Parts: sequence; C-alpha cells; structure tokens
Amino acid sequence: MNEYGATVAWHLKPNTPFDYESFNRDHEWTLGGGEVVQASASPDFFGQTNRVNPDEAVVAATASCHMLTFLSIAAKRGIKVLSYIDQPSGVVEKNADGRMAITRIVLRPRVVFDETDLDGPALRKLHDSAHRNCFVANSLTADIVVEPA
Repeated sequence: MNEYGATVAWHLKPNTPFDYESFNRDHEWTLGGGEVVQASASPDFFGQTNRVNPDEAVVAATASCHMLTFLSIAAKRGIKVLSYIDQPSGVVEKNADGRMAITRIVLRPRVVFDETDLDGPALRKLHDSAHRNCFVANSLTADIVVEPA
C-alpha cells in the first residue's frame, strides 16, 4: 500500500468580498516533493486561464498514468519505445444523477517504437493492458470520502 498527500491552500485576501461571482479561486497545491502548483477553478467557473484547474489535472493524471503503465508493460516485454505523446481531453457535464462530473476522458496517444512494428491488434492489446492496470483510471469510479477536520 502507498499513501500520497498534498496541501491545498486558499486564503481570502483582506478587505475583499466573498460572494459566488467574485471570490478569488486562485490557490496552491504543494505536493509531496515540495513542488508548488498554481491552481484555480476552471475559467467556466470564474477561474484563471493561466493556472491549472482540477478538471485539467484529472485528465492529465489519467493520461500520465496510462502512459507510464504502457511504458512499463512495453519495457517488461522488451518493446523499445522512442516517444509517446498524448493530447487527452475530458468532458465535464451532468452525469446520470444530475451532478457535474467528468463524464468522459479521451486519450489520444501517439507511440513511436524502435524497429518494432506493432500491428493494430498488438498495439490495441498493449493499450488495453495499460488501461486495465492504470490505477488512476481504476480510481475514477471510487467513492470519495470527505473527513472534515
């Protein structure tokens, strides 16, 4: 078992209003290694375009996990990968329960191999295995537990 954590911090600036349309959504994520990510809400929800938003982060994390799983499987099978580039996208809309959710993530990986010419079915099989073993993708249907301090 592994456990991961982060610090997510937001503060209301002195003498600023706190109402839905105008409160500042800018905040910071401090990750386990000390990296600080400047974050905000999606621009669709009054956030800043020059900061990462949680929706983008979920899409990127899903694509990153899939890629790393794919590369691990390829390496274990002796298939040398020269490059892997993905431009994933995600859709936020109301789900079947009428709640806003990321309902679909589309991965679009382009993989270049070294002297290995995988046919369509073999490449599909590698991606299927990566998808089955990607713990981020496997977690997207998990219950979310909130434990207030």
